[in-house]
Parts: sequence; C-alpha cells; structure tokens
Amino acid sequence: MSENHDSKVLCEGIDRFSHCRVLVVGDIIMDEFIWGRVERISPEAPVPVVQVDRESLMMGGAGNVISNIIALGGQAVLSGVIGNDAMGRELVRMIRRMNSPTHGIVVEDQRPTTIKTRVVAHSQQVVRVDREKCRPVTEDTVEQILAVLKQQLSSVDAIVVADYGKGVVTQSLMDGIRSLTRDSQVVLAVDPKLQNLALYRHVTLVTPNNQEAQAMSGIIIEDEVSLKQAGYHLLQELGCQMVLITQGERGMTLFEQNGETTQIPTVARKVFDVSGAGDTVISTFTLALAAGLTPRQSAVLANLAAGLVVAEVGTATVAGSRLKEALLDGIPSPGMGVKE
Repeated sequence: MSENHDSKVLCEGIDRFSHCRVLVVGDIIMDEFIWGRVERISPEAPVPVVQVDRESLMMGGAGNVISNIIALGGQAVLSGVIGNDAMGRELVRMIRRMNSPTHGIVVEDQRPTTIKTRVVAHSQQVVRVDREKCRPVTEDTVEQILAVLKQQLSSVDAIVVADYGKGVVTQSLMDGIRSLTRDSQVVLAVDPKLQNLALYRHVTLVTPNNQEAQAMSGIIIEDEVSLKQAGYHLLQELGCQMVLITQGERGMTLFEQNGETTQIPTVARKVFDVSGAGDTVISTFTLALAAGLTPRQSAVLANLAAGLVVAEVGTATVAGSRLKEALLDGIPSPGMGVKE
C-alpha cells in the first residue's frame, strides 16, 4: 500500500478490522467506579464526603484492551489471571457477554482478582483504592497461558502484551511468546511497564508514554532533539521494529527501525479523563497493522482514537463507526503526520 493518509484509505482499513483476530496477554483488572457528588467536608477529617449516586464495573488492564479491540470491530481473545473470587467470576461473565472466549483465563487460588476502585464526584476523581497482589504468577500459570497461545497462534494476526506490573508478564512468559512467534508473521506489541524493560526485546512494537520513555532511556525529554534521542535509544536498546511514544496533549511520535520519524499532533479538543487512553492506542495501532495499514497510517488512527477517548470520563472505548465518522468529519485532516 502506498503511503497515504487519505481518510478513504484509513476508513477502508477500519472496514478490515472485522477480519483481524488479536490475542491479548497480560494483567486483567476490574475497574470499579463509584459515582457521586460532594456537598460537604467530613467533620471527622479534612476530606470530602461523597454522596453516592451509582456504581459501575468495567474491565481494565488487558481486559480494557480486548474491550477496545472488540469495540473497534476486531476479534479478541484474552489470556491472563484472576482470583477465585466474586470479581473474578464477574470478569468472566463480562468477557462472555462480549462473545469472546474465556478458555485463556487462568484462576490462581492464592491471589485475588486485581480491583481498582475510583470514586468520582462532579467528573473529578476524588480517590483511588487498589486491591491486588503483585507477585509473579506461578510457572504452572505461565505454562497454561503459553499453551493457549500455541493453540491460537495459527488463527491470530497479532498479540498484545498488556503489562501493568501485576505479575503476569514474566521473563519465562516473554521468552515463551518470542519462541512461539519467531517464525511467524504475527505482530507482537507491548504496552510496557518500566521495571520490566529488559523483557521486551525483539518485539514488533513498544508503546511507552513520555514519562516511561524518559525513565526507560535515561534521557530527559525536554525538546524535539531529546525526544528523538530517547526514541532511537529505545529502538536500539530493545531491537524492536517500532517505538510509539505517546505525549498527551502533544500527540505522539513514531520511531521506526528504518530511521523514519513521524510526529502526529493531538486531535483531542477536551480532556476529561486519560484512564485507558494507552489501552486505546495500542489496541488501535495493533489492529490497524493487522489490517494491512502502514505504521504511519496506524499511528494516525491510534492518535485519533485516543483523542476521542480522553474526552470521556472513566475508562472508555471507541467504536469503529465513531472512528470513521471522525475521519469523515475531517479529523485528522488528510496528510496528518509530519514525516522526517
């Protein structure tokens, strides 16, 4: 495909999402939201009293990645770990309601399902409470996940490793994934965690945010020159094909092994909540690559999807139809992305 960011070409790519199947491996999280309003300060301590109006549950972590892929129109299979508890069972029900298989979900009796509870009042997050155990999963669990991967490999176009530092992504897991995918054309994308940098060598794509890229490269990003230094340092250090650095209100920058750099300005008109924006980026970028779009075209779509997500409160997804609608409305304009 010729290098072209015309909306028609991108829309055709989105239409092909339905033929793409992605295996997502990583930390599964339950995002619990408590929604309410603040009308007074507690007499017991200088903290707001939240009057609760409603509560909601959403899949977070690797679960939010498959939610994004399915919302975009793709097919997704999730493999990860839950506890033998009520929230774990609810996660399984949520996956089934999306018509996604659950045979890749491993239950570990000695660890709880990871739960992040956010209290939100007047569209602002008041506090977050985390319930989790972040120790590495057992080798038996790793073997079960790799068995799922081996079984699914011939039918998937891409693998996303969603690492949230909760213990699923280990050296043995990544070694096993690389071994199984070495001779395949499967895209291997990683949403990284700083402490696990050494695990991500020789993958297709890594998607750190600006802060993670600084810490991983040891280079303070303060201008375009230092940004490029950090991006190419990570390319060389990890031996991956692409590094996509997300930069919040400054958009994102794609670095490719062939020496090309593409800067893509943000399209977000308003920002309410960045929760899950990184999940949206890696989901859209990976799905677009699997659908045959170029890295630059994939980055344009990922940037657009992220801009739509941060305009919503709470972890959100973008439908493929909404993405096409935004393209046809002229966001981004044809030719977006400055190639260097």
